[in-house]
Amino acid sequence: MLLGAAILRLWVMPLPSSLWVDETVTAFVAGHPNDPSLIPVPQVPASVYYAVPRALAGVFGGSEIVYRLPSLLFMALALWLTGRIAARLIHPEGRWFAVFLCLTLRWFNYYADDARPYAMGIAVASAGVWFLIRWLDTAAWREAALFALCAALLWRVHLLYWPFYLVFALYAAMRILQRDTGVTWRSACGVGVLVALSLLPVAADALRILRDAGEHVFIAVPGIRELEHLVRWSVVALAGVGAWMAAKWLKWSVPESSAGRSALLLCFAWWLGPALCLFIYSRMTGNSVFVDRYISLQLPGIALAATAIAGRRIPSAYWRPAALLVATIALALMGKWSTFWPRHDNSDWRAAAQAVNAEVARAGEQTPVLVSSPFIEANAPVWRPDYPLPGFLYAHLAYYPLRGKVYLLPFDRIEANLEAGRLVKESLLTRKRFLIYGGQGNVDDLRRWLAARPELAGWRASDARYGDVGLTMFRSPDATEGVTARALQ
Repeated sequence: MLLGAAILRLWVMPLPSSLWVDETVTAFVAGHPNDPSLIPVPQVPASVYYAVPRALAGVFGGSEIVYRLPSLLFMALALWLTGRIAARLIHPEGRWFAVFLCLTLRWFNYYADDARPYAMGIAVASAGVWFLIRWLDTAAWREAALFALCAALLWRVHLLYWPFYLVFALYAAMRILQRDTGVTWRSACGVGVLVALSLLPVAADALRILRDAGEHVFIAVPGIRELEHLVRWSVVALAGVGAWMAAKWLKWSVPESSAGRSALLLCFAWWLGPALCLFIYSRMTGNSVFVDRYISLQLPGIALAATAIAGRRIPSAYWRPAALLVATIALALMGKWSTFWPRHDNSDWRAAAQAVNAEVARAGEQTPVLVSSPFIEANAPVWRPDYPLPGFLYAHLAYYPLRGKVYLLPFDRIEANLEAGRLVKESLLTRKRFLIYGGQGNVDDLRRWLAARPELAGWRASDARYGDVGLTMFRSPDATEGVTARALQ
């Protein structure tokens, strides 16, 4: 019952909310898989993931729910596999504890609703670990084939999932070294070579894309503080300290069994491996990829590591009461109880586009709308003032179209200001009002810059925020305010 309530509240209810900007990219790639605008960003359509939402949208239409449904199903599979792995590696009664620990992780719930490749990657990685465990347990070639299939698929889901192959290798090597499996070094190397051969085309694509990696970097090189934040050690620490305090207070006896060395290695490598690898890569190359979503494969590993640490204090009879406590915490902390219909993301592009269209309908179809691209690639020569729509750089306009006369601006704020200054001189002053629409930071910068221009002296600006999406309307001194302007204020 608690699991059903958690899935309903944390995963199902946010499904109809607005897509955020990267989710509109999913809709764009699904609908325009061979669009020329994707040529400058070859890493975007490279994922096999897009075939899934494309197929569903072809049958059921391209609503927010339809685009997000694959992620929900993939994450449900990952949740089930995490429980199975916990039962096998840590304790037969530990599966519920691990499952509900997953639901205490904000990003685990986020990716369950996110129309992006990350839930698929987490499910494929979890399946790969499960079949690897099964293969090492049974030495059956069927399990080896299923593991090889998952391993061959994982890098095709996302090009930054390569660190997880170290997790596979470390666990297999540990089991063989401990002589805890019927799989021999020869068999393991044979399967490894097969997987490597299957990944050669992906490696070739990754190396080709790597040459221009610097053009797509949007975050600074991480330091120790960023590493400490993204490894999320607090979840593991709280589980361990909580179990230790409960054992002292309730005078629990020492558990009969706990996770062995190979199980601990797997859990901790799963938890820390993706983050450490991408941290080191970012520091060494200067091309920072140390972002939450790129280390998303760690999430089941966090729950498993926390379960393994807690399992050293929790006796068999207390696993389910402990799981009930964790489930209650997950619902209380992650439920977003301040609103009836929780949003998936803070970006409400749908409501912002509706506000733009309402104002244009009132003021006239020639009302100028200045739109900055939210993508770092939107700079010359890829971007130009007559950039053809629909196109990747403005994927959100393809999914949430705008009325009015749209003027496109680049991502770089200085270049966007210069382009907006040209538009002021050439066309904006001939209108009584114009709108600025885009990410809040871009809109705020452009608003301040335009408000300081002498040509717009006396013009009034009204602002609205839709999460982290901004909308500003400039009105000339003789323009009527109108209902929409009052709403913006």
